[in-house]
Amino acid sequence: MTLQEFNTITAHDRLTLVDFYAVWCGPCKATHHILDELEERMCGRVDVLRIDIDYHGNAELVNHFRIMAVPTMMLFRRGRRLWRESGVLKVESLIDVIRRHEER
Repeated sequence: MTLQEFNTITAHDRLTLVDFYAVWCGPCKATHHILDELEERMCGRVDVLRIDIDYHGNAELVNHFRIMAVPTMMLFRRGRRLWRESGVLKVESLIDVIRRHEER
C-alpha cells in the first residue's frame, strides 16, 4: 500500500485503527485475535486496517511512520493520527481509546 492509498483510506470521518504487524511475530498473532474481538464488539464503529511490515509494497508506510516494533497500532480520523501504541493491548483498552476519540 502506498502512502497516498493509506491517506485516502484514513481520510474519512470514521475512526480507522491501523495494526502494523509481522507474520513471524508471536505478539502480533495474539493481537489478531484481539482485533477480531474488537471488530465484533464495536459493531462497525471503527475500521481496522492491518498492514504487514514485511510486505515490500508497504515499505513506504513502514518508513513514513517509523515502525520499529510490532505490533504497533495507530488510530486515525480525517487523515490525522490521534493515538499510537506498541505492544499487545487488551481489547478493553482499545475500546477505551476508541470511545475517547469517538467523543471528539
